[in-house]
Amino acid sequence: MFWVIAIILAYDLRQDTFDAPKGLLLGAVVLLVALAIARFTTRLLVRPLRILQLGIHSVCNGRLAPIQISQTGDEVELLGEQFNRMVQSLAASKVLIQEHETLLEERIHQRTKELEETSRRAEEASNAKSEFLANMSHELRTPMNGILGMIDITMEGPLSEEQRDQLETAQRCAYSLLSLLNDLLDLSKIEAGKMTLERIAFDIRSMVEDCVRAHAPVAHHKGIRIEHQIASDVPREVIGDPLRIRQIMANLVSNAVKFTEHGFVAVELGCVAIGCDEVRLTLTVRDSGPGILPETLPYIFDKFTQADGSISRRYGGTGLGLAITKKLAQLHDGDIHVESSLGRGTTFTVDLKCGAPVGATNQEPARQSQAAGGTTDASPARILVVEDNQVNQKVVMAVLRKRGFTFELANDGREALSKLENGTFDLVLMDVQMPVLDGLEATRLIRQQPRWAGLPIVAMTAHAMNGDREKCLGAGMTGYISKPVHPSHLLEVIDQHLAAGCGKVQKAVSPGL
Repeated sequence: MFWVIAIILAYDLRQDTFDAPKGLLLGAVVLLVALAIARFTTRLLVRPLRILQLGIHSVCNGRLAPIQISQTGDEVELLGEQFNRMVQSLAASKVLIQEHETLLEERIHQRTKELEETSRRAEEASNAKSEFLANMSHELRTPMNGILGMIDITMEGPLSEEQRDQLETAQRCAYSLLSLLNDLLDLSKIEAGKMTLERIAFDIRSMVEDCVRAHAPVAHHKGIRIEHQIASDVPREVIGDPLRIRQIMANLVSNAVKFTEHGFVAVELGCVAIGCDEVRLTLTVRDSGPGILPETLPYIFDKFTQADGSISRRYGGTGLGLAITKKLAQLHDGDIHVESSLGRGTTFTVDLKCGAPVGATNQEPARQSQAAGGTTDASPARILVVEDNQVNQKVVMAVLRKRGFTFELANDGREALSKLENGTFDLVLMDVQMPVLDGLEATRLIRQQPRWAGLPIVAMTAHAMNGDREKCLGAGMTGYISKPVHPSHLLEVIDQHLAAGCGKVQKAVSPGL
């Protein structure tokens, strides 16, 4: 079209026949045709593309709505149809996803409720277990106190060789039962996260020597050599929990002596300083025993596991010792490792982190000479024994009578208050679980009276679970002894509190509580 008009205009100019109105008319025709072509092009191509662009933008913003398709019959129309099918597919997928999200939320809510219920039941079971262990501990320790106490008292008298042997056998069996009870309680406390460690200074060198000395008679009887070696850089005193560290040593040395038939048991103690106030102790116990099977080593620290199924029949034991030892080592920020070779023996190595007292050395401290059990002369001290169990009363009475103490008995806390009102006493041995008025409440009532503020009150109870000692001290007691009570330990505790210089508590003049 443009070329035709251009040729016409060029021809007219060449023939000198150009007419301006004609040129303007042709120009107007060209403009109109151009506008028509532009409009047609915009309607046919640009508008569908614009609609497609707006649809894409809408999808990007999350609005899955189909677009209007122009019936152009070309690729643009095909592209629009494909786009609408894609939008429909996305919309269907979105519906499915929402359904899955709703179902997942319902399942999560249901599982959360189930977990909460399971957690509640587990907590109830844990509390029931703790309560059961506490009750069993009390009920078992009470008769054990009577058995061991009476055996100890009887063995101090004149006996024939056969009678002494029989009593020693009964005593060993009773202590085995007590050891099993303690292991079960320790394991329960550790698993419940209620085992707490003391941090006090103690003589680690003497502890090793005492532990080896305690197992020496059994080792010598079996014909094996037991020896110990302490590195020169091990300080005399460290800060930690002496009871638990002694328990770790005793478990390992006892196992080594028990399972070794010939040869030796060697105990070694080393030390590495990890700061100005901390040390890492390394305890190694080696033996020349039968060794442990390689496939058994990974499970040797599991609960109720023995190195050999026949061991429990041959040597006895429940398989709790090493499990407790490992957990105690971990509580000390340490661990335990074992190496063993069949026929060549076993080596246990324990790492323990302890505190180091400022200025601690490995020199032997000066020791004060004192007879076992405190003073050797008969003491005129007067003691009030608050105990409701008649067997335990007999045991305590026999121990106190032998040392020359004078005493009175009270069967419950209310009777103890009455005795204090009408008598003069230097110390009170207080049971905890009693009828009428228990020992904790009785102690609180005693401490409310200023005239009894300095009276030593020592808990003597079968409650030996974690926290029982703290409950007794929190009620106002000044000491704690768990049953079964060893006579020498009882006398030692009594002497310690009497030596504190509290003095006699005089009989009250005011009316009773």
